[in-house]
Amino acid sequence: MGHALCVCSRGTVIIDNKRYLFIQKLGEGGFSYVDLVEGLHDGHFYALKRILCHEQQDQEEAQREADMHRLFHHPNILRLMAYCLKERGAKHEAWLLLPFFKRGTLWNEIERLKDQGNFLTEDQILPLLLGICRGLEAIHAKGYAHRDLKPTNILLGDEGQPVLMDLGSMNQACIQVEGSRQALALQSLGCVLYAMMFGEGPYDMVFQKGDSVALAVQNELSIPQSPRHSSALRQLLASMMTVDPQQRPHIPVLLSQLEALQPPAPGQHTTQI
Repeated sequence: MGHALCVCSRGTVIIDNKRYLFIQKLGEGGFSYVDLVEGLHDGHFYALKRILCHEQQDQEEAQREADMHRLFHHPNILRLMAYCLKERGAKHEAWLLLPFFKRGTLWNEIERLKDQGNFLTEDQILPLLLGICRGLEAIHAKGYAHRDLKPTNILLGDEGQPVLMDLGSMNQACIQVEGSRQALALQSLGCVLYAMMFGEGPYDMVFQKGDSVALAVQNELSIPQSPRHSSALRQLLASMMTVDPQQRPHIPVLLSQLEALQPPAPGQHTTQI
């Protein structure tokens, strides 16, 4: 199962016959940890995600997450560099070696701009949304739904291209009904678009007031007026957040609308900010 791994000296590990040096801890949550490591064979930085597996089910879920990554070879979906399972006495750790994105997540970018009193411009939002949609289109084409699409699960590459991560949320998420999959994705995508436009989620204020978010999503969303946004972008957001799931545009339709709003520059086909 996966590549052989051994701890060869303090602060270094070998994965798939390549040596990596531990640099620092990047974060942790639940039963997983993410470390920054440097490949001594190429000088590149990577994110090493370590998942603590207390029982067989944990190992199976980690394996499924790795399998989800391996399903895709797409510029807007996070790729897996290597995977292995390491014994820790009676327990195990699943290790996923992933590319490191120094710019962080889309939410990091939104927060950074907010701290400066700024927001993403429409010219930045449109190509970002286009790249996210292309990633979702690839996921749907395999018969899956992301299930946890949000700004903190969207990385930004060096050129600003959006990259979807947290494919573990797709575990056992295969949906056979096309309409249900599309409707679910569009509402989550609408929340991401809202955050890019206004610097916060559409239901953040509802939550902060202690009101029911579950009830709020059953009502038509009130979109704030802003001179920063064109009527076309506002209409796009409204269509994605409409209460009736059957009235939300499917991803292919949305892609066509986005490409019409901002066609790629001559000789380019990129999604960057």
